[in-house]
Amino acid sequence: MVAAWLAIARRDVTLALRRGADAILVLAFFVFASVLFPLAIGPYPAILRQIGPGVIWAMALLAALLSLDRLFQSDYENGTLDLLALTPMPVELVVLAKAASHWLTTGLPVTVIAPLIGLMFEVDGKGLAGLTAALGIGTPILSLVGSVGAALTLGARRGGVLLALLVLPLFVPALIFGAAAAEAASFGLSIVPALSVLAGLLLVSLALAPWAAAAALRQALD
Repeated sequence: MVAAWLAIARRDVTLALRRGADAILVLAFFVFASVLFPLAIGPYPAILRQIGPGVIWAMALLAALLSLDRLFQSDYENGTLDLLALTPMPVELVVLAKAASHWLTTGLPVTVIAPLIGLMFEVDGKGLAGLTAALGIGTPILSLVGSVGAALTLGARRGGVLLALLVLPLFVPALIFGAAAAEAASFGLSIVPALSVLAGLLLVSLALAPWAAAAALRQALD
């Protein structure tokens, strides 16, 4: 079972890397959209430092949203999803594998690049460490929660608009506490409370999102 799960995740990561334009587009959006804010505000370090974590988190959220529509859609169209549903592996584990591959190709690169963007916002070393830690815990939440929205809108007309309406409100807690962790680190405060809430949200997402997404996928495949 573990080998099959790893095979699904590896396959999705390989396909995402072969279609490199999609991954590059997501990262390019994250970088360029984040860079616009320092250019527009100007050389005001205090303002940039204050808004930096929130802006970076908001752009990470939107970057994750951009790539969610391809989570199940291509497999749904070419029949691969039907075959996966017929295998002995529970659909919940298939969802978990696809969410993991989405994070590896979207959330992880964003987490790695974010400290470089933070430097443009005059975020100090402690703030960058807090930002990276928060993104490392928070971006998997975006992939897991996003998988539910992607499954619910599978095959729907104007699915991208529906997907955004469904998942954006659910992303808000991760956005609030993720930005709060980075901001607290910048001011020398403890980031443990915000990271603890993020970790709790991640555990809840791990427990509930695969089941909800699997139920939606079964409904779409019937």
